[in-house]
Parts: sequence; C-alpha cells; structure tokens
Amino acid sequence: MRTQSIEDHQEITHGRFDTITCKRRGSSPISDLPMSVTVPTIQIQEIETVPQMKVLEKLQQEVWGWSDLDTTPLMDFIILKELGGTLIGAFEGERVVGFAFGFVGYHDEQVVFHSHMLAVHPSYRQCGLGLRLKHAQRTAALERGFDRITWTFDPLQSTNAHLNCHKLRVVANRYRVNFYGEQSSSMLHRYIGTDRLWVDWFLNSQRVVESIEGRPYKNWNATDLEDAERLIEIGLDGLAVYQTVNLHAGKNIVIEIPTNIALLQQQHPEVAVAWRNATRSAFVEAFAAGYVVDDFLRMEKNRDESACYVLIPTRHNEID
Repeated sequence: MRTQSIEDHQEITHGRFDTITCKRRGSSPISDLPMSVTVPTIQIQEIETVPQMKVLEKLQQEVWGWSDLDTTPLMDFIILKELGGTLIGAFEGERVVGFAFGFVGYHDEQVVFHSHMLAVHPSYRQCGLGLRLKHAQRTAALERGFDRITWTFDPLQSTNAHLNCHKLRVVANRYRVNFYGEQSSSMLHRYIGTDRLWVDWFLNSQRVVESIEGRPYKNWNATDLEDAERLIEIGLDGLAVYQTVNLHAGKNIVIEIPTNIALLQQQHPEVAVAWRNATRSAFVEAFAAGYVVDDFLRMEKNRDESACYVLIPTRHNEID
C-alpha cells in the first residue's frame, strides 16, 4: 500500500467527506502563482460508475508499476463493491487521482472490513490525500456497523509506516512473510519480497479518535526511549545491528529501519535484503513474546534522519 505526506493542504468541509485545495508535486508555491492560475481542488467522494472504476486499473500501474497480470481488474471492483465493499476516490474534476478500496471478509472467526488498497497518483502526493481517504474510509466502515479496519503494509516502507502507525494510530502484532509471494512485477518488491505487517485500526478507540481530532494520543520522543531496548539499530555503516534483548523483562523495545529502502534496493540490493532478514526476525520474535507495535517515529541520529518502530508489551497497550 502506498501513502504520502499530509503537507500543503487546506480542508473545506463538504458533505460526508471533504474537499481539499492543494498544489501538485513540482508546482510553484501558491503565493508565487499568477492570479489567473487555478489551484487544483480535490474532492473526496465515493466511486460509483463503471468508467470511474475502469480507470483504477491504469492508476494502479502508475502508482505501483504493476504488470497487467498483477493489476486488480474492473470486475473485481464491481463485485466486491456490490457485496459491501467501498471504493472512495480523490477527484480533481472528473479525474480520479487516488482511491481507497476495502471489502468485507471473514477472518479469525468474525466478519471484518479489510482495506486492500490505498493509492495516490505520484503527482498528487503532497496533498494529504492518503490521510483523507483513510478518514473517509473510516466513516464508510462505521456506517456499515464496523468498528475495526484491517490492512497490511511493508514494514520497511517508512512513509507508509509513519502514516499508518503515527498519524492513523493503527496497532500491529502479526507479521506475514512474503504475504503476496516472493516477488511481483512491482519494483517495490525487488529483492526483498512481500513481507507485511497486518494492522488493526480500532475506529472508536481513544488513540484513533484523538488523532483524528488533532489531539495526539501519545507523543513518544527520544527521551521516552532512553530506557527502551534496541532490538534492531542502524550501524555506522548503514547495516542492521541485531541486539540480544530480554523480551520478557517488560521493557519497551525499538526496531530501527532505513528511511529509504527503495534507494537501497536500487544501489545496494544486498543491504536491502539484509535489512529484510533482520527486521523479519525481530518482528516475529517480538510478536511471539507478546509485543505490539504502538507507534512509528522519525528523529535525528548521528546528524541523519532515522526512523523506528516503538513496540510495547501487550498488557500495557490500551487500544479500545
């Protein structure tokens, strides 16, 4: 699942969902635009028609680089929406520039609402559309009687991790090794496979409601993490350093990841693979010991930007 920043947007309330005024990637600052230039306005609304659904095939390929065989086809969108799923789009005029796709399923002996896709065209990733699409999806799920949404994402994708764990305040305690197979047609999966964190978004929990209302549920910082155990650290050479940790001592733990795994895949694939192997082992071990992902932080380390997951013992985690 691909996500994006929430910078450079202005929200205007509009019916069930909202309208957003933003500037596209590569455009000049709004203050520098001539008076005759129109800043694009993005409206969040449900995708209803077959032609609107059809364009999602191409949009998937523009976002993830899928081949035709890996692309979710029109007919799947139609039937899954008919059976209780949701398709919510980000529209600039008549053009769909992003979408969130979720459907109803059965998992762990209960009916669930699962979010399968969140996509935003590369030119619109500075408009905060990922966050707004998820908020709209939450509204749709609540209207259908669900109080939880599940989805998956690659734990080495730091942008996705920040959106999901820090802004949306999901929690995770399940790890899926090569969930979609060992490879796909997308460059995102080159060398490192398709490992996923399976997350739960508890829609009416205090952590989620307060984040939506702009009242941070909990702000972790470097001081808070001084006593935490570092299960994975970034070494001075950029490689993953695996630490031996007593996971039954009840301390919070930290798993650091590189901020740009895509660059490593392109320039140092062997390092990217090493990071996959190290973090895979760390998450599996931590979850088996009863830990849950509580947050994801970006901070400075050795004068460089670093990123890390914060995991806490399950008994300390009040999520609903």
